[in-house]
Amino acid sequence: MIGVEHFSDAGIYRLTDEIALVQTLDFFPPGVDDPFTFGQIAAANSLSDVYAMGGTPKTAMNIVGFPDKQLPMSVLGEILKGGAERVHAAGAVVLGGHSVRDSEIKFGLSVTGIVHPDRMMNNESAQPGDVLVLTKALGTGFISSAMKKGQAPDDAIAAATASMTELNRASSEVAMALGVRASTDITGFGLAGHAAEMAEGSGVTIELHLDHLPLIDGAMAMHKQGFTSGANTSNLNFLSDRVQVAGHAVNHDHLPFIYDPQTSGGLLLTIAEDRADALLRELRQRGNTVAAVIGRVDGKSDADLVVL
Repeated sequence: MIGVEHFSDAGIYRLTDEIALVQTLDFFPPGVDDPFTFGQIAAANSLSDVYAMGGTPKTAMNIVGFPDKQLPMSVLGEILKGGAERVHAAGAVVLGGHSVRDSEIKFGLSVTGIVHPDRMMNNESAQPGDVLVLTKALGTGFISSAMKKGQAPDDAIAAATASMTELNRASSEVAMALGVRASTDITGFGLAGHAAEMAEGSGVTIELHLDHLPLIDGAMAMHKQGFTSGANTSNLNFLSDRVQVAGHAVNHDHLPFIYDPQTSGGLLLTIAEDRADALLRELRQRGNTVAAVIGRVDGKSDADLVVL
């Protein structure tokens, strides 16, 4: 039903009239020092692709690269425990996996979920007049860059870690219940990259309102101190001909955050304007205090994104 077209978050394969498989795979090297926490983050990131499609994760397989000649196996054990904890929190099970010897640690999951073929989300269904809702704050890239240099304060690390380990389960369930039209999760291509993919797939233009972007506590300070990643610059360069930045937005403090690569970021959702308040209210009731309306969907223009 869904393959590689339009850069969808996961593949969808129909088994029966009522069951379709949702399949995805993701893994990466550590961005934090604690192995258990890294396992949690990598697992939450992998599970997120299933949630972005409106699916329910069922099984997971570990994918591991590990330098067993340089590090004790107890480190790998803690990574796997962290991953298993998040899989368990998702209501799924780890069935096994595969490991290879590598020069650096890498970990992630291949996840299989299920969804009803007639009730799933994708990144191709945004409609003019919809509003845009983001379910997690931005800034993990800036904070992670500072962490790697030992310069991130403890409170910023704690805030980023809490965001990256949080599952998108509740956001996905609320989105499905409230009739969200389009969905994608925000990861390495940043908010701008994933929003541009949604705009292209849906044949629309998306407006992003910089004043409304939620930011992780401490992320702005890390940005202003110059901590950034190469991916931020590459995202900016790659999207240069697809993004139109209004004059007053060029020097806005929040502009770099739309290009910031996120690890285990939130869901970007579009919903009919008259249902947006209900969506935010239900998200609040499920414990999400940062979700915000950050823009709207317009008819197709010259740019995929217009930043205001």
